[in-house]
Amino acid sequence: MSTENTEKQWRILVVDDEPNNLQLLRQLLKNQYHISLATSGHQALEVAEKVKPDLILLDIMMPGIDGYETCTQFKSNPETAAIPVIFVSAKSEVLDERRGFDVGAVDYITKPVSGPIVHARIATHLALYDQQRTFETLLLQRTKELAESQKAAIHMLGEAGHYNDEDTGVHIWRMAAYAEAIARKAGWHVKKARQLQFAAPMHDTGKIGIPDAILKKPGKLTPEEWVIMRKHTEIGYGILVKSDTPLFKMAADISLYHHEKWDGSGYPQGLSGERIPESARIVALADVFDALTMERPYKKAWSVEEAFAEIERCRGQHFDPVLTDHFLEIKDEILAIKDTWDTAEAKMRESGQTFLTV
Repeated sequence: MSTENTEKQWRILVVDDEPNNLQLLRQLLKNQYHISLATSGHQALEVAEKVKPDLILLDIMMPGIDGYETCTQFKSNPETAAIPVIFVSAKSEVLDERRGFDVGAVDYITKPVSGPIVHARIATHLALYDQQRTFETLLLQRTKELAESQKAAIHMLGEAGHYNDEDTGVHIWRMAAYAEAIARKAGWHVKKARQLQFAAPMHDTGKIGIPDAILKKPGKLTPEEWVIMRKHTEIGYGILVKSDTPLFKMAADISLYHHEKWDGSGYPQGLSGERIPESARIVALADVFDALTMERPYKKAWSVEEAFAEIERCRGQHFDPVLTDHFLEIKDEILAIKDTWDTAEAKMRESGQTFLTV
């Protein structure tokens, strides 16, 4: 196959609200690449879902959502997260280039564009993109056994924290799915959101160090018993922090801080606002919502409407107000996740399973 034919298979999405800029780039590139055009961030997100481009040229200053927000949304979507994004911007906008790299862009091209520069930058990043895909395929193959081992450790630690609970353990996996959905809505890169999904089930690992008499007590805990119960956050942190991998570092933070509250009234350190790691703030939301909708020996399950109302009521007190808004905005997705896991739990009970694997 010739180089020219290979190049024509590459798909490039060009996004700019100025028709002249779109046509200029289209004329520059049409002989070598398959070109798709979009005139806004919202349209770009829709087009990218359909055509699956190999590279995106993205304007910054656009009406509606700007290039930074558009890029953030690309990177939080599993379908588009890996696509390289090059910002095409006026010289004055390049002063904010750090922000562009922070949201996931790989390069900048300044306006007015130079044909040779555009072609060179595109060729470079398409080559890197191709190499990255090849490398990731090999990496996935070679690390499958390690990944399975790590996954097994996550299961064991997650289940260990709930070993003495009266439920079947579905809670931690359903809650983790909620957390991953909230993180994606908050703009997290899909890979980081997936990491959160695996870290979240370990949030109560420290409960393995709490006496059964307290964990299984059917009534309210005394003040002295609460002092002991609250130590599960620090016990879990002490276990999980011994690993220096990003996954277990995140899990350690979540274990330590998932009972902190936005207004500073939580524990163990009484942190408030953004001093609480965002991962723990997300898990706090997911954990409380799932706990409310679960039936336990000492309480009936709340309806989903009651649970959503309670989350909204605690906005800005227990929960990060922005994350609360994100959670409420994806209500349909949360309900779909709940339905999926509730079905899985019902099948578990029918088959007599004690623990669930994912």
